[in-house]
Parts: sequence; structure tokens; C-alpha cells
Amino acid sequence: MPAKIITVANQKGGSGKTTVSMQLAGTLARRSYRVLVVDADPQATATRWAASASDEIPFPASVVGLSAANEKVHREVRKFINDYSVIIIDCPPAADSQVPQSALLVADLVLVPIIPSPLDMWAAVGIKQVIANVSEINDTLQARLLLNHCQPRTTLAQEAQEILPAFGIETAISKLCHRQVYRQAAVFGKTVHDFGRKAAAAITEINALADEVFEILGSKTPTLQHTVHTV
Repeated sequence: MPAKIITVANQKGGSGKTTVSMQLAGTLARRSYRVLVVDADPQATATRWAASASDEIPFPASVVGLSAANEKVHREVRKFINDYSVIIIDCPPAADSQVPQSALLVADLVLVPIIPSPLDMWAAVGIKQVIANVSEINDTLQARLLLNHCQPRTTLAQEAQEILPAFGIETAISKLCHRQVYRQAAVFGKTVHDFGRKAAAAITEINALADEVFEILGSKTPTLQHTVHTV
């Protein structure tokens, strides 16, 4: 069966695209899926993330750098479609990049990580138009806003929640909160699952996102043991 393709995109920088891509990829790999992360960002953050893992515990998903493919990244991704169960494309934040549009041409789902503040949401409006344009060609493309770096009890977050419907893209039920362990995972080439009990809340968030993604895609996913082990 051809891979399910998930594009993680937002033309606004700092929204957490690589964090979402790598944490979701690692979680799905732990569920025995063959997962490939396509690092389409010239900054190569996903590639460096995986390279930071220890030899004893490598990053559980494969990562390939395809930023040089530019507007032809969709053609390169198709070469891997029968070798993996899931392909996640981590797009660059540049507003003038042709990569997101190319990546969306082959995607089943686009996740748009967004920090829940009015300023960040206004700055991200460009990706909405890109998705709308590509949907005229890829008419099965689904899209979800994914709230990231959430601090639910703040006034700013509450204000952002009020304007979410105006963005025009359905919001995922899952969300990722502002947690230090997400940054620690990037430094050490890990997923939050590797941090055991101290990352319990983050593990719950990522597992919920993985479950929701497969529900959106209409795919069955093996049950992951949600036991949090001490380290």
C-alpha cells in the first residue's frame, strides 16, 4: 500500500514545524510503521535532529534531505511512496519558497502548526491561500490547524481561540503545549517518549496527535502501549 503523506507547513517561521514532524514521525515509528521524514528545509533542522541521536539509540524514523529539489520535491517524494508506510514532509518557512506548494501536491493531509496568538495567526495567513490553490488540483487534500506552544490559561490564548474560526481551516482537536522537553528532544536527537515519566504530559499530547492523524486519514493504527517508563 502506498504511503500516507503528511505535509507540515506554515510560511510563518518559529511555529514548530520540525518539532511536529519529528515527534509525530518518532511516535509512528514506535508503532512499527516504516516512517520517512523528508527534510525540505534548507536549514536542515530535521536532519540535524536525527544526526544528534546516539549510536546506541538512533532516531526511530528515517530522514532524507530534499531541500535542493525545490519545486520538484513532490516528484522526489513519489520515489519513496512504496517503501514506507508514512512520509512526513517538513517544509521551510520562507514565504517565497515553492516547496510547500510542491509538497501539498502529493499530500493526503497538511498540518499547519500555529502559535495561538493573533499576531502569529495573521502572519500565517499566506499558507491558507497556498492550501486553497493546491486543493484545486489535489482535491482529496485535508488540512488542520495544529495549536502549538499553547499556554491555555493565558488571555492571549483565549483571544486566539476566539478568532480561530475566521482562519478558514479546521482546527485539530489535539494540541501541543509549551514544554521544555520538546526542546530537549531536539538537542539530543530523541522523541519525548525517551524521557520517561518526566515527559508524561508531552507523551500524551503526541500520542493523541498520532491517533487523530490516523482518524483523519481513515487508517487503522496499532495500539501503542501508553505506559510511561522511568529512566
